[in-house]
Amino acid sequence: MPKTRSNGLEFIVLVALLNAMVAMSIDTMLPAIGAMATELGATDPNSRQFIITSFFGGLTIGTLIYGPLSDSLGRKPMIYWGLVFYALGGLICMMATSFPMILIGRVIQGLGAAGPRIVSIAMVRDGQGGAAMARIMSFVMTVFMLVPILAPSIGQLVLMVASWRVIFAGLLVMGVIAAVWLALRQEETLPKEKRAPLSLAALMAAGRETVTTPVTMAYTLGTGCVFGSFVCYLGTAQQIFVEQYDQGAYFPLWFGCFAVAIAISMILNGRFVMKLGMRRISKWALRTSIVVSALFLMAGLTLSGHPPMWMLGLYLFTNFFCCGILFGNYNAMSLEPVGHIAGTAASISGALSTLFAIISGTIIGQAYDGTVIPLAAGFTGLGILAFFVTEWAEWRRPKPSV
Repeated sequence: MPKTRSNGLEFIVLVALLNAMVAMSIDTMLPAIGAMATELGATDPNSRQFIITSFFGGLTIGTLIYGPLSDSLGRKPMIYWGLVFYALGGLICMMATSFPMILIGRVIQGLGAAGPRIVSIAMVRDGQGGAAMARIMSFVMTVFMLVPILAPSIGQLVLMVASWRVIFAGLLVMGVIAAVWLALRQEETLPKEKRAPLSLAALMAAGRETVTTPVTMAYTLGTGCVFGSFVCYLGTAQQIFVEQYDQGAYFPLWFGCFAVAIAISMILNGRFVMKLGMRRISKWALRTSIVVSALFLMAGLTLSGHPPMWMLGLYLFTNFFCCGILFGNYNAMSLEPVGHIAGTAASISGALSTLFAIISGTIIGQAYDGTVIPLAAGFTGLGILAFFVTEWAEWRRPKPSV
């Protein structure tokens, strides 16, 4: 059977599938984390949030590993190893008999999911460049944005007819399909003669340059602030919508609505960023997020932490619209000064921003007290922090010579 090259519809669909595994592994869980925590004996209601954040923990570790290794060992071998860990973690979760056991499984599953996510993008870069790569990635991101809209509904449908363990079985099948498809239909995009020697000294030098570049680290922290708010939301969404607002049947619909806000903002950002500039758009998006978060926080405090559902929905839609703009632009601006080591810098920046997001998002999520106040305070505080570090970055940015 002839293998496909790094172009065409089949390649795009394969890369989209490999990327979608991360979102599917998070968003299909959301309707089920309450049932998981109860069945596995978690005593603290907020402990269910660790089912989400533990996956991000494994993803953070994997982000540092797969990219550099794939430059030396090839793309397909590293994706295979990622899928092996992904399957192992899924099996542990599916057979879990205690809450710590499922958390261990989720860390391993996240560690594995990082491989397909990171290396598949490198496969695109191997075969395409410039506008051609942008074209492929636009199709991939379109599919990727659809997943958060549909995944919670899939999880909800599974719970209507079967145990939450079937969700992990479905993810396992998804991983097997990806592995077989990759093996039978996709060629290796990085031949041996183009692979870089695995050098610890070179990796350390690139890492040192990344963490000592002020603009890169400032926008890395800014990305972590935005992502930290999102981690807090993911961890508490089931408690807020299902328990606090009694929206259990409509939870997937609400979640999908906010995912649409992110998708719309990404599309608009792509259309206007060349005309208006990343910095100008990002500044207005961040300022809007801070203002609406502060106003919603004041409303929450005035209404004893229980503002009406329409107000919560309007706030989150507006805020996630802003976040959709900030995610891509902050990542791009963090890599501007280190383009000559973009691969390693992207891995380090991604890992650090995710680590900060996990820590900050978990701390805020664990403060959940049956009201929306911790969520609103978290969005406000992290937004203000992002404002200060990014303004500092712009102040430190080298001025163009006259």
